[in-house]
Amino acid sequence: MDNLSHKARTRLRILDEAASAMRVLGTEGIGVATLMKRAGLTHGGFYAHFSSRDDLVVQTLNHIFEQSLTSLATILHEPDAQTALCDFIDAYLSDTVRNAPEQNCPLPALSGEAARLPQEARARFDQGVQGLHQLICSRLQQRGQDDAETLAMSALAEMIGAMSLARACPDDARAAQILAISRHSLKQRLQLLPAP
Repeated sequence: MDNLSHKARTRLRILDEAASAMRVLGTEGIGVATLMKRAGLTHGGFYAHFSSRDDLVVQTLNHIFEQSLTSLATILHEPDAQTALCDFIDAYLSDTVRNAPEQNCPLPALSGEAARLPQEARARFDQGVQGLHQLICSRLQQRGQDDAETLAMSALAEMIGAMSLARACPDDARAAQILAISRHSLKQRLQLLPAP
């Protein structure tokens, strides 16, 4: 980051603030004036970095998915595919992630509104989904799963849904139970649990 120009550092600061807000509040939660204030900048400086609010949404999605895919790929990098997948499921469906949406995968927060995004943002969202799907799929293929593509998409859908439900649940114990049930179910379905 030290090699970045002042303008590039400022843009990154705006994107970091927008990413945190979007992960929690969705794309509608990003107001330009509030965002710039949170970044410690003036409202007028926004257009030095983005052509429009829609441009900000697309660039923020790029930023979020680059961060998320890098972070999740690190978990899946474990040499043993079975261990990597178990660690990934445990990390993604953890209470830690549930309680820190501003720092984690954006899919649980944004999936419900993705269909209403402008076309370019929607396309970027889909690229992020496909990137995560491919990370899971490649590890399932390494384990010799014939139906890795289908299983990976099904697992991803369940993880996103389980995290969305857990975050919506007002009872911490029930939210934790939703995640625990989903972790066990996924590992069982993906044949990651030791034989009884």
